[in-house]
Amino acid sequence: MKRTVTLLALAGMALAGGPAALADTVVRIGFAGPLTGPVAHLGKDEQFGAQLALDDANAKGVTLGGQKVRFELMADDDQADPRTATTVAQRLVDAGVKGVVGHVTSGAAIPASRIYEQAGIPSVTPSATSPKLTRQGYRTTYRVIANDLQQGTAMARFAVEVLKAQRIAVIDDRTAYGQGLADALVDSLKQRGIAPVGREFTNDKATDFSAILTKIKAARPDAIFYGGMDAQGAPMLKQMKQLGIAAKYLSGDGVCTSEMIKLAGAAMSGDVYCTQAGIPMDKMPAGKAFNERFTKRFNVPVQLYAPYSYDAANALIEAMKLANSAEPAHYLPQLQKVGFKGVTGNIAFDRYGDSRDGGVALYQFSAGKWDVRP
Repeated sequence: MKRTVTLLALAGMALAGGPAALADTVVRIGFAGPLTGPVAHLGKDEQFGAQLALDDANAKGVTLGGQKVRFELMADDDQADPRTATTVAQRLVDAGVKGVVGHVTSGAAIPASRIYEQAGIPSVTPSATSPKLTRQGYRTTYRVIANDLQQGTAMARFAVEVLKAQRIAVIDDRTAYGQGLADALVDSLKQRGIAPVGREFTNDKATDFSAILTKIKAARPDAIFYGGMDAQGAPMLKQMKQLGIAAKYLSGDGVCTSEMIKLAGAAMSGDVYCTQAGIPMDKMPAGKAFNERFTKRFNVPVQLYAPYSYDAANALIEAMKLANSAEPAHYLPQLQKVGFKGVTGNIAFDRYGDSRDGGVALYQFSAGKWDVRP
């Protein structure tokens, strides 16, 4: 009798839409990036972008293999550190994530990519731009943004043809991202017959650049390029001003942030330029609407890569839909077939896993903000 009552109760719950009827299959998507430390603002920016994508997918409803699924984001802090990144990658794999959005920096993404390859779990980075990442021959590694080769070419062309710079000094932070970007610029300059008047190195924890800047000052540069992030880029710019170096300041997307403006303060005067992989938010097909929804949802403005993180998460989801499965072994081959209109533009991948339509924008600081150059 008790058994009959229990079965009837369970059947009633299912018919009434109770727990048995409402249970969805949970699909965990990993996110990896710096959530603490000097570039945590960029990591949180991308985490929020990925979260918004999963929120939207859950609101619309996704069914895979006949079962309604609910996406959950599992975020972990790699501190933008290569060694920590591998630990985080293994932790996400062990937790059973079905895909990963990240890592944020190239220095973290490159070593972590090996872990995902061995586990057969797809990873799509919104912002790691080193060409080395997608040239390792890994079938699980993808990118939704332009790479450093494209940025280096664009900055070299602008520096020489528009700014008429001929004496260009180069500094990088020795990370995979910073050095890769600087190398791409130097290679592009050499193709134009221009050799740097100085090539100096620092690290991504440094705050005092007086020694290398004093050395560079003696070379009388008309432009200084820095490959690295805003946490070092801002104090470097301040110290350039303090040393009376009047050279134009050039950099990549690591300093194309609102945080750079905040940290550098009054030093953001004169000629300060940066390239950014991708296109300006106001030029993105759905950029304005995304910015409004993002700000309302998280109560902070978009820093830089949130739209790309949103598209990276959706690339994983779209591949799952094509495969009708969240299992990596089933949907991984479908990533090569993904094609959809994302916030940042058309999302599709070439045979290396790079974005087919990655573009580069160039910005100049003016009147308190970054303005895109025509």
